[in-house]
Amino acid sequence: MKHNKNHYYSRSPDVNVKIYTISESLRRHLFIFKTITGVFSFKKIDLGTKVFIEHMIIPEGSTNLLDLGCGYGPIGIVLAYNSPQSTVYLVDINKRAIWCTKENIKINLSNRIGKTKTFSGNYFEPIKNTKLKFDGIYINPPLRQGRKSFLELISHIPSYLELNGVLQFVIKKKMGALFILNYLKDTFPDEKIEIICKRSGYWVFKCF
Repeated sequence: MKHNKNHYYSRSPDVNVKIYTISESLRRHLFIFKTITGVFSFKKIDLGTKVFIEHMIIPEGSTNLLDLGCGYGPIGIVLAYNSPQSTVYLVDINKRAIWCTKENIKINLSNRIGKTKTFSGNYFEPIKNTKLKFDGIYINPPLRQGRKSFLELISHIPSYLELNGVLQFVIKKKMGALFILNYLKDTFPDEKIEIICKRSGYWVFKCF
């Protein structure tokens, strides 16, 4: 599928480079993020991501967590800060986003750099040969790519989850949250599909 190279889900966005610094209080801690043009929501953290971060469930203890489509890293960095014993993996197709993520790990997690791992590539592509499995996978999906590609992605996720692993993601109600809820219940009738939060027009899902 051909993408406009100006999209934040391109590998190398074709827009002029301008670097920003933004700060945001998330789960009662102030984080500083470097962002760059060509990356999703580079002037401020988008509302969906903020709602998700404030309500996502973070496992206790030593776990493997994955921020899939991490952008400049707010979800994964908050996970790593709040679960210091865990190893957090951050993946994004956008090379500028991964550059920002690496910088933001240095800024916000200077004493935990070894517990965070970044990969550049499309969703599971860069880790598919590693046999990695996760206790939690976290996504703010780019639904502008279309609902179909997200539902296809979900079909692959169970094979990357540990036995008691959980998928969590956020969907804007107007972007088809109810449709996705019904689809998941129909497609995975034996699995527990929950909405753990409805806030500001966004639904936070917890699955499997």
